[in-house]
Amino acid sequence: MATLLLALIYLAFISLGLPDSLLGSGWPAMEQDLGVPLSYAGLIAMVISAGTIVSSLLSDRLTRRFGAGRVTAVSVLVSALALLGFSLVGSFWPLLVLAVPFGLSAGAVDAALNNHVALHYSSRHMNWLHCFWGVGTVISPFIMSQALSSQHGWSGGYRTVAFLQLGIGAILVATLPLWRGQLAQTAELRTTARALRLPEILRIRGVKSLLLAFFGYCAVEGTAILWSASYLAIERGVATATAARYASFFLLGITVGRFLAGFVADRVGDRGMIRLGLALMVVGIVAVWLPVPGTALALNGLVVTGLGCAPIYPAIIHSTPSNFGAENSQAIVGVQMAAAYTGSIAMPPAFGLVANHVDIGLFPPFMLLLTVLVAVMSERVVRRTASSPAVAA
Repeated sequence: MATLLLALIYLAFISLGLPDSLLGSGWPAMEQDLGVPLSYAGLIAMVISAGTIVSSLLSDRLTRRFGAGRVTAVSVLVSALALLGFSLVGSFWPLLVLAVPFGLSAGAVDAALNNHVALHYSSRHMNWLHCFWGVGTVISPFIMSQALSSQHGWSGGYRTVAFLQLGIGAILVATLPLWRGQLAQTAELRTTARALRLPEILRIRGVKSLLLAFFGYCAVEGTAILWSASYLAIERGVATATAARYASFFLLGITVGRFLAGFVADRVGDRGMIRLGLALMVVGIVAVWLPVPGTALALNGLVVTGLGCAPIYPAIIHSTPSNFGAENSQAIVGVQMAAAYTGSIAMPPAFGLVANHVDIGLFPPFMLLLTVLVAVMSERVVRRTASSPAVAA
């Protein structure tokens, strides 16, 4: 039963990843068809992330009332309907309206599922869990690339992913009884831990640095997902459909990296995996930045950057109970999710403004500055939680 439940959680994370890379891979074609500025992708991403922040902060209350299984299944179905709506509209502003339920559908399950795996499974499974998120993000750009190369266009890409989401949602609905064990474990945890208010969470030593590190990491990931295709197409002169395909190399690097990280994470430890990932990110971003002829180095740099990103998110989440105590982890993970989505809200649109008004060629140094922020803040977490992880500062 526990193995089947873990497989369902993996499937749920595929469904979380499927829509995340659609906008970035399809936007070079969408902005031309819709007749809007390049930076407007940031507006859609902002609305999606805002909805996700709201639902992640409400996830504890929703899970308490309806159960993790129901919240997960309904969220997947809502995202499927929103994606189907994306495929049917022909102007920009309806996309902003549909972005609201689309964003709300993602955050409600994220914190609960991440904390459950952090508490009950090893670092290996946390990496493989997020590897399955990467599977979803890798599938979508290839779907979009095929749609752009055919007569179906970007709307056909959204329609195909919507149907995939409907299929996953149907499986989750059919297997709702398997979640009863998780509900019992969640209820037991809640009876042994006092709910923390936001000011109390922020007073825990190291939490502020943790949130800034998570903000920076998700800003890197979100900026790369949204803008790498446009960077390749505009700055490097790659064809639109080809840019969408090659931009998926970043996501492929994340997915493969998390699969490989699962084999070594328990031996290296969460802290070592974060440091290794940051080093690879710096190497990859510098490779994307170097002004050498051709595109091979930039494309390979995106892969290396993705490999570097791979272990960081899972390691930060998995280390939360050990750094701050299991009794505090659910509250802190929930705030982590809010910080993550805040990074996704603020920084990709910010770079959109940079690209629109200055130069999209600033994509690599923008990413490098965010990576430095992650490195500095993650090391501060190590220092501040080394002796007394749950002591208020």
